[in-house]
Amino acid sequence: MDALRQLFQSLQSTRFSVEITDIIEMVIIAYLIYRLLVWVKNTRTWFLIKGLAVIVAFYFVARLLNFNTILYLVSRAVDILLIAILVVFQPELRKALERLGNGSLANIFRNTGLSDNYGVDTQTVKELADATYELAEARTGALMVIEKNVPLEDYVNTGIKVDAMITSQLLINIFEHNTPLHDGAVIIRGSRVAAATCYLPLSSNTNISKAFGTRHRAAVGISEVSDSVTVVVSEETGKVSLAENGRLKEDIGKEELFEVLSSLYTMEETSRFKLRFRRRKKHEEAAS
Repeated sequence: MDALRQLFQSLQSTRFSVEITDIIEMVIIAYLIYRLLVWVKNTRTWFLIKGLAVIVAFYFVARLLNFNTILYLVSRAVDILLIAILVVFQPELRKALERLGNGSLANIFRNTGLSDNYGVDTQTVKELADATYELAEARTGALMVIEKNVPLEDYVNTGIKVDAMITSQLLINIFEHNTPLHDGAVIIRGSRVAAATCYLPLSSNTNISKAFGTRHRAAVGISEVSDSVTVVVSEETGKVSLAENGRLKEDIGKEELFEVLSSLYTMEETSRFKLRFRRRKKHEEAAS
């Protein structure tokens, strides 16, 4: 209490003078911190930071419990960790420096436009499913990536920006043969087509059947580096597959696709939408 009393007395005796330059400086710093936080949250940096936070928390637990061996190893690995952090964050740092070099100072930490609510509504799910099975019936190959929590801005930038509401007619027209946008993947963000003709990383998983081509390997590849869900239509067989968490599920039906897609959105009618399809499925099974 004596220490607090002395602190308050010293604060009362101290005269603070705030000038206009101080206010401008605080506003600039606050804005830069805000843009930095927005940039971090809307890129993969956010997930890397959360991973680093787990490591830091583990270090403090080890220190609290006096795990001497772990603390010794960590102290010896600090220099290596600093270099590893620079390597891990290299793409993000490079992009920020490139924007600074291009003179776009205001856009260094620009928002990618990713909405917190990545889900889609019932109509969007219907349009996606209708387009998928019309393409399958026509034996037209298609690759549609649905973005979730992990931003896919790097892959969006490899294609042609579309930014249009999802309709079955739009998706069918994009993947139609001999059209400018048919080659590559479509990336879907919320209820909009973000970009078309996007390049995706190919999976190196040797367990994938040799019967699958580049389109299916790309679907598995993007699911290995993100939490996205990818719908694939085979040009050879007309079958629909789904790639998620590095795994490929083959030959799924329309109702199952509805079930998966409907689970991606967070609106209140989700449960009613899924319940309706479950009831219809049970009714059909009972009738058969």
